[in-house]
Amino acid sequence: MKVVIGGASKELGEAIANVLNVRPSPVQTSKFADGETNVAVTGDLFDQEVYVVQSTSSPVNDSLMEFLLMVDAIKRVGAKKITAVIPYYGYSRQDRVIKDNHMSSALSAKLVADMIGVDRVIVIDLHSSQIEGFFNIPITNLNCFEVFVEFLSQLVYGSGEQDTCTSIKKEDLAIVAPDIGAIGKARAFAKAMEARHDIELSDKIVVVDKYREKAGVSQVMNIIGEVANKNCVIVDDLVDSGGTLCNAASALKDRGAKFVVACITHGVLSGNAVEKICSSALDKLVITDTIFPKFTKTDKIEVVPIANVLADFILKTQGDKNAL
Repeated sequence: MKVVIGGASKELGEAIANVLNVRPSPVQTSKFADGETNVAVTGDLFDQEVYVVQSTSSPVNDSLMEFLLMVDAIKRVGAKKITAVIPYYGYSRQDRVIKDNHMSSALSAKLVADMIGVDRVIVIDLHSSQIEGFFNIPITNLNCFEVFVEFLSQLVYGSGEQDTCTSIKKEDLAIVAPDIGAIGKARAFAKAMEARHDIELSDKIVVVDKYREKAGVSQVMNIIGEVANKNCVIVDDLVDSGGTLCNAASALKDRGAKFVVACITHGVLSGNAVEKICSSALDKLVITDTIFPKFTKTDKIEVVPIANVLADFILKTQGDKNAL
């Protein structure tokens, strides 16, 4: 087994390699004066099973191009099998054709899937499950519920402090889907919490119903479900600008929620998202390191590692041609 790590996932890739007890194979990346990316890999990848670790995160196009060039270079030195480990799959939000004002968009998530050109793909928490159908090769879409459940368990059973920012009561938990389409994810997360703790959560799913009465009118958020005196856990796949998340937290607090924590896999956090979140009604945002955090550390945002999730799956399936 060999591991090759791209620049966008250097820290996460090294953590995965450490769990696998594998020394990462060298890769050299440089740029020409006009911005072209050049990639070279070592020749010891010949006849090896190679895992390429690279999130296609910001700058998305550079990260994607670097990944594609790494794959091509690995093929040219004669690797036996290439598995792409893409913790964050960029372009995942462009998973449908949008037609508006006589214009039609590209199906970008499908295009990128066609470009990848490896034997197998491992991703974390795709924006929608339909993206799996865009691939003509085996793909595994892992979730990271276990790391969020562990974090929440520390809040529930942690230091014993009564401050709601460090300790919450499991009896008062409510799992929140940030929109109608996220109900399935919220219910699956609730079952993961139930498996860890002696609680019933599947009947306590809350839904944030968002709508605009007409263009130019502020978005209205209705809360479907009981949140008064509840500790609310918002579950979603990514947070970008943070606006919708902050509005949802405010709506929950306005309806009596005691504590609002968001467990969101991919912290895109573009623009002034961090500042927006830090000044919002949200008590805590928990993200993973699928995207390397480039913001200044803040008490309001917690980053939990997912190297073990990926490494454990690789160890279980390494060498298994039928593993999905």
